[in-house]
Amino acid sequence: MARQERAEQTRNAILEAAAARFDAVGFLGASLSDILTEAGVTKGALYFHFKSKEDLADALIDEQFTVSDPLADIENPGLQTVIDLTQGMAASLQSDVRVRASIRLVIEQGSFITPANNAYKRWVDTIHGCLLAAKAAGDLRKEVNAHDLAQFVQASFTGIQLSSQVLTGRADLLERITFMWNTILTAVVPPRRLHRFVPEGTLREPATV
Repeated sequence: MARQERAEQTRNAILEAAAARFDAVGFLGASLSDILTEAGVTKGALYFHFKSKEDLADALIDEQFTVSDPLADIENPGLQTVIDLTQGMAASLQSDVRVRASIRLVIEQGSFITPANNAYKRWVDTIHGCLLAAKAAGDLRKEVNAHDLAQFVQASFTGIQLSSQVLTGRADLLERITFMWNTILTAVVPPRRLHRFVPEGTLREPATV
């Protein structure tokens, strides 16, 4: 058990160091020697857990999907679930270097592996499932296509977080995502149901005065 715990600690140290380097300089700018130095591990330890820098990047790309873990136990997912998911991702981009690195790696995938759409498709599929439930519940206007809206939400979030990163270092990302939802909700939700939804998300800690 002690050996297994040490191995897990080493793996986490490598992932944390790789995330910091990928977030700072991207995949091409990060060298394995820099990652090893930051992690404080040997080359042998790294290759025990990861076959290559590409393998390490793939592992980090999967990290972004841990944001959806708290939503997995929701009995009746719907439109608010999608709002909470995007607000949770926005908060993680501000505070979690692994999530930031994973998002940057997805955007840069074409520079180190054959461009893959798996990450985008996975988010669209997750959002689509929630929106189908929302439509069945009457929370979306009849003319709204759930899959088209899922693609729009994913693309809008991606563009907004990139703009926020460039302009403010993502300091205003939560507010930008709230504005996104205020705009989307007005367009897709029947007016009589608008009061049911919280654009700021229901998982965010209330602000202190």
